[in-house]
Amino acid sequence: MVDSKTAFVFSGQGAQFPGMGKDLWEAYSCVKELFEKASDLCGKDMKALLFEGSAEDLKDTQNTQTAVSLVNLAVRRALNEEGLQSSCSAGFSLGEFSAMADAGILTEDDVFALVAKRGEIMAATGNEVIKSYGDVGMGAVMGLDFETVSSAIEASGVKNVYAANNNSPVQVVISGTAEGISGVQDALKEAGAKRVIPLKVSGPFHTPLLEGGKEALAGFLQTLSFSDPVKDFYSNVTGTLVATGSEARELSIQQMVSPVQWLVIEKNIGSSGIEAVAECGPGSVLTGLWKKSGMEQPVTACGTLEGLKTLA
Repeated sequence: MVDSKTAFVFSGQGAQFPGMGKDLWEAYSCVKELFEKASDLCGKDMKALLFEGSAEDLKDTQNTQTAVSLVNLAVRRALNEEGLQSSCSAGFSLGEFSAMADAGILTEDDVFALVAKRGEIMAATGNEVIKSYGDVGMGAVMGLDFETVSSAIEASGVKNVYAANNNSPVQVVISGTAEGISGVQDALKEAGAKRVIPLKVSGPFHTPLLEGGKEALAGFLQTLSFSDPVKDFYSNVTGTLVATGSEARELSIQQMVSPVQWLVIEKNIGSSGIEAVAECGPGSVLTGLWKKSGMEQPVTACGTLEGLKTLA
């Protein structure tokens, strides 16, 4: 059966954990094939990294981006194997590139090449930021919306910290230097934040601090073929539909230094006529965000065999 009214949403960096994808690898030959492909393309044993690596191994940006993308695409392959296709696609941050494979914009091979290079560029750029400003990171602000967080940061006068992910009406991720994140905490609490939770990431993602990596990423993206989407595909940068491959390429460059407009994407998907949502990737972060955002469609985390079979 092909369900033409299901949205596939793909997980981002921070969702990773040791052992992710193992039950899918054991259950589907198409997933085993994907692991072999990813290992060949990335030049590392992805099975060993995911199933035997530590949480610290997986937190390294250069490992995280390929590992999470591998599980994202493994879930998609398994869902397709069960006869489930999507009518529209979107991915959170890193997950946007897995969604591009689902939407026919990029091939799986090109996704692995892209995220490996992107991880390398972001790690190098992040290291330069650390040399200049000290430690960096991200934190989830609980209890406030994106506009309130942005205004509180601006009013505080604290530098090198930004509202980076518009996750839900009550959750926003800030990103920047450790000094900036620490310095803005009082202003956020005064604005009504319940708490700020550190995230499992190693860089100041989706901020102008990574501007130094844009040129290298743009140059690499020129070597890849971006096709026009074959189904509805939503951009992190705008939250709206992407019409062409060339537009997808340009937005991929901007995405690295721009806030992720995930709440806007959720609202647009929710009003598009879809009847169900499948979270493709490790964990259930996007499932939780969908529910917190007040969307009415049922959502299923499909990163495990149990969850995937429930939807199928």
